[in-house]
Amino acid sequence: MSQSDFETYKLGDWELQSGGKIEDAHIAFKAFGDRNLPAIVYPTWFSGTIADNVWLVGEDKTLNPKEYFIIITALFGNGQSSSPSNQSQPKPFPTVTFYDNVRAQHELVTKHFGITHLRAVVGWSMGAGQTYQWATQYPEFMDIAVPFCGSAKTSLHNLVFIEGVKASLLAVKNARSAGPGKDRVQESAEESRAWSDRDREVGLKAMGRVYAGWGFSQAFYRHKLYETKLGYKDLEDFLQGHWETWACSKDPENLLVMMRTWQLGDVSQQAPYNGDFEKAMASIKAKTLVLPCQTDLYFPPEDSEYEVACMKPGVGTLGIFPSIWGHWAGGPGDSKEDVAWLDKQMAEFFAANPRKAS
Repeated sequence: MSQSDFETYKLGDWELQSGGKIEDAHIAFKAFGDRNLPAIVYPTWFSGTIADNVWLVGEDKTLNPKEYFIIITALFGNGQSSSPSNQSQPKPFPTVTFYDNVRAQHELVTKHFGITHLRAVVGWSMGAGQTYQWATQYPEFMDIAVPFCGSAKTSLHNLVFIEGVKASLLAVKNARSAGPGKDRVQESAEESRAWSDRDREVGLKAMGRVYAGWGFSQAFYRHKLYETKLGYKDLEDFLQGHWETWACSKDPENLLVMMRTWQLGDVSQQAPYNGDFEKAMASIKAKTLVLPCQTDLYFPPEDSEYEVACMKPGVGTLGIFPSIWGHWAGGPGDSKEDVAWLDKQMAEFFAANPRKAS
């Protein structure tokens, strides 16, 4: 699937939780399967495009387009939905939350497709955050939720990790972060949104190297899986070929928008929960399969255990990836063993929780 293979749905001027708005907003999506089949929403992750989600879709997978109508939706800021990179001119992009993204996805699903109920919402990483958001924002709307390697509320440790990534990218602009969930402090305002080729290369490569210490676990590096499983000749080859290449393929302003969204992740920050996290989690009605990885450095199993404990009895089920791939156990498909494990858990959970009568 090519990076340009997607459609867009016009949202108009999209009002946001922050009080701002995205002017003439649109959401990007790609649908697989027959519209009359039970529907599944599968949101994108941090930096990911729609094509980056396709590794979990196939006739040999649980997300089978012969059995389900699968809608991959793109985050605001990913470069396909409304983002700094597809604005007409450089200017500050408003603060966007998971709530804003899921409300747009709900409008796409209901108004564009005419769907009134989903079989499931599933997602990895920031896609998991959106899955939790769906389950608390529209509790009656789906049978099943499967968040993997993600969280319902961004932890303090996770905020700090993202601050380091953000600061490394902003440093090349002589700017600094204004704090978690916020934009930047910039002395020269006229330079703040325009990135030269040099700015992009230096800033993005630095960001990629900072991120390299988080995406995979200590054991992944100790066992040199970047050589034996991913085919890099040594550590420096991996840092350049994987991490710098990944980072340099992205737009820095898009990444900064998504970092703010990630940092603001918290399902309790909406009515009727008003900051009560346990109340928000207890509102979930969809049968929820929560799948952290035992070696994930920023979504550890302990956080997932607490999230499941906050759900009502019989709602949440916890399963832990037995993997040393860290966060990458959940995607984007590089670890074949973990893909097989994930798909098996999903298949069994779907089978154990039949579709509700509409």
